Amino acid sequence: MDFRQIETFVWIAELGSFRAAADKLNATQPAISQRIAGLESSLGVRVFERGTRGIRLTEKGQELLAHAQHMLNLRTEMLRVAQQQRAIRGTLRLGVAETLVHTWLHTLINDLHVRYPDLVIELHVDTTNVLRTQLHTHQIDLAMLVDASHDPREYHVHLCDYDLAWVASPQLPLHGRQVSAQELAAYPIITYPAISLPYKRVHTALVQSGVKSPRMFGSASLSTIIHMTKKAMGPSVLAPALIQDDLNDGTLLLLDTPMPISPISFYAAWMDSQNSYRERTVATLASHIARQSTE
Repeated sequence: MDFRQIETFVWIAELGSFRAAADKLNATQPAISQRIAGLESSLGVRVFERGTRGIRLTEKGQELLAHAQHMLNLRTEMLRVAQQQRAIRGTLRLGVAETLVHTWLHTLINDLHVRYPDLVIELHVDTTNVLRTQLHTHQIDLAMLVDASHDPREYHVHLCDYDLAWVASPQLPLHGRQVSAQELAAYPIITYPAISLPYKRVHTALVQSGVKSPRMFGSASLSTIIHMTKKAMGPSVLAPALIQDDLNDGTLLLLDTPMPISPISFYAAWMDSQNSYRERTVATLASHIARQSTE
């Protein structure tokens, strides 16, 4: 079965005769008959009844006609999209972890605007756990978040890795020497929210260093974490890439501790489907930009 057979089937049904379809399709009548014979052989059913008064659709032919018209419409749409230079359009609901908002997301948004001016970005900024739930419940189309899921429905592309470091205000007496876990634990530790991967890594590092019940203030807002750290409420664990200006001017200082925290990895994730070309394209572009920004 091929598109010529399907197209011939539709035109015969609409025009009411093999001869009219042959004229429409610039083909001979025997060629038209051969196409229908091939279609009926492929389907295993007759689509036309032939009689002295002409032809008419069989009951099964009437049922199949709508499907045939739909297939031709899909082919037309596919050809239209292929011929367009700006095939990515519509609204993309993009969920993003806040770390990326403070680093290279603006570059991605600008690039998308130049490449695909018909694409509208609807931005959702939240924690990884919230974004993953929204992705799986189809509230967003593409998520850029921490860590990859093992859910078989989810497809992902690696974006970048960010180192984490212990930092503090110079108002706290914690710089200029190596600081022990116990000294750090004398203050509340300010970091990412309690359900996040960085929080869990920091908590584990403190406990393994002998701090039985570390006081930890977790926040989903990076701006809040940075502000509290600057106000000397306690040391924090942050990606230095987020606070480079503060580190350069001495508002915040890197601490020397015996507890390194593993980097966090970011991924672009989407629920794969026949229509996920747009998500895959944006994820691939984001991966390229993220690598450039972290090299």
